[in-house]
Amino acid sequence: MKLKKTLSLGLAAVLALGLAACGATAETQSTAESGATAETTAAPDGDGDPTTLTVAMECAYAPYNWTQSDDSNGAVQIRDSSDYAYGYDVMMAKKIAEALGQDVKIVKLDWDSLIPAIISGDVDCVIAGQSITSERAKQVDFSDPYYYASIITLVKKDGPYANAASVADLSGATCTSQLGTIWYDNCLPQIPEATILPAQETAPSMLVALNSGACDVVVTDRPTAQAALVAYPDFVALDFGGGENDFQVSEEDINIGISMKKGNTALQDAINGVLATMTTDDYNTMMAEAISVQPLSE
Repeated sequence: MKLKKTLSLGLAAVLALGLAACGATAETQSTAESGATAETTAAPDGDGDPTTLTVAMECAYAPYNWTQSDDSNGAVQIRDSSDYAYGYDVMMAKKIAEALGQDVKIVKLDWDSLIPAIISGDVDCVIAGQSITSERAKQVDFSDPYYYASIITLVKKDGPYANAASVADLSGATCTSQLGTIWYDNCLPQIPEATILPAQETAPSMLVALNSGACDVVVTDRPTAQAALVAYPDFVALDFGGGENDFQVSEEDINIGISMKKGNTALQDAINGVLATMTTDDYNTMMAEAISVQPLSE
């Protein structure tokens, strides 16, 4: 999955706590007479600009991230665009940047371009619902999880699989999911006698495929499913409980992390220091907030 992968947090104390925990150093300068804000001059960096946290994401994966036309709810303008990005991932980027004394810069990229942007040094990190898989970890380093996703199956209320209670009950279904995700690569092949359609380029396109009747089943994560139910009231979300009747996946498949260039331990430790101040309840609260203001909820 993408994972993929939240909350409302007060980070007034995070700068001191997070940087102490990770060992990062930050020299700050403030001008009381002018009212200038503190400026970090030695913040962890990956793109050559220590004053910014440059973050890549698709900006098309609600509720993790999406594109909107204004800065409502605290959205951040996308680099080289008049549009803005918001969602759980942007909220998380802002929390981390605040703790590190940096500004947030959002870079909108296709899914397959995210990791190359890290490797090339175009961005500091990717916050885009990526699962922390061993395959990805060969190319980039990951933070600790910043969200824990569970697997959800979406079907239509009037479809033949609306009452499915297990993966076995999906036998013979026509299915799809998003390109480059564990949902498509790992989960769909577990459906007996399934007809697996080509992977969809984006999360919205896989939902359109289900809504149009092009497929019977879409497999995704819980936040994406919750967001989809707002836009598509004819959908049903099936949760098979995570046991033997569910899709079999590893912890690395469902733990979502922030990726950065290999060897950038300063940034990795700094981000982990911020995440260490947050709880699962914090993550869920922030994700609920993201779902409540996503474009699909309007």
